[in-house]
Amino acid sequence: MAQAAEPAVPALPVVAPIPVKVVVVANFEPGADTGDAPGEFQLWAEREHLDEKIAVRGVLHPLLRNKDGLYGIVWGSAGSLMSGVGEQLTALTLDPRFDFSKTYWLFTGISGVDPEVASVGSAAWSRWVVSGDTLREFDDRAAPKGWPYGLFAIGAKAPNQLPDNPDSFAGMTDAGALSMAAPLNRGLEGWAFAMTRNVVIPDNPELAKARAAWKGYPNAQKPPFVLEGETLGSVRYWHGPERTQWARDWVKLWTGGKGRFVMTNMESQSMQGAMLNAAAQGLVDLNRVLVLRTASNPSMPPPGVDALASVGDEGPGQVAAYEANYRVGAPVVHELLAHWEQYRNEIPGGAAK
Repeated sequence: MAQAAEPAVPALPVVAPIPVKVVVVANFEPGADTGDAPGEFQLWAEREHLDEKIAVRGVLHPLLRNKDGLYGIVWGSAGSLMSGVGEQLTALTLDPRFDFSKTYWLFTGISGVDPEVASVGSAAWSRWVVSGDTLREFDDRAAPKGWPYGLFAIGAKAPNQLPDNPDSFAGMTDAGALSMAAPLNRGLEGWAFAMTRNVVIPDNPELAKARAAWKGYPNAQKPPFVLEGETLGSVRYWHGPERTQWARDWVKLWTGGKGRFVMTNMESQSMQGAMLNAAAQGLVDLNRVLVLRTASNPSMPPPGVDALASVGDEGPGQVAAYEANYRVGAPVVHELLAHWEQYRNEIPGGAAK
């Protein structure tokens, strides 16, 4: 019996896409966008009057915008941690109603912070996004003698070595394709940092009390401040001095010794991966990506405190990090919008360096 032929694939309707100036990206909001306890998105939605809601197919939360041309998005939840956020970002960049080719992206979010580098409430502009997901792993107890931990790069033979042989991983033959770091536009990042390095981030007695426990860590005892430093994204929520040392080593390895580990979180690598894919299709310009992470908690316990007692304990740091994200990010967003005619074709700070 002959089968009927499949119908012809219809052409997609042609629309005139809206050129988007700036998008602020947050990762979670536990309640409503406005009017209740804040998450990463609420201060942006309230203070920037992101009142218009736009449904986007494949995105579980509406895209919001204001009259000045600022767009904001927070990722919706499918009710399972198996649901990722990169897929929703991809859906947004594929929406034919919007032209993201000259859009500036500000990826924000709270993070764990290395207490050797900064204090809770501090804000760091990233120069690299480093992924801590794709690697090889032995149980630390079964790692070869002399290894600091059982984590090492695919294509390498020991920790703290770059790949020199992909070992046929996923059919790859080029060790360079195993890179775990994406450089950001240093010119744009430096411009944003210079503009905001003296922004005062609110301090409070609760933060000061928590800082007192960090004896021997002078940067962790400072009031919140703005700095430059790398974000390490990993879907594993790790915590403790041993993994903090791994994070320092991993970031140093993949940035050729030029970067420093500052912030750890669960989303940066997924967001940058989606942007790499979109850029390969000409949908976005990677030179216009900014990443700002703020510290809600340390990546390890203070001296004398058990790791189990401190893991996930964000306490007063979470609200402080929400505030820092907005206070430090907003001046950059406002400048880009106010002088859009200039920045549409001229990236501040120049192209990538």
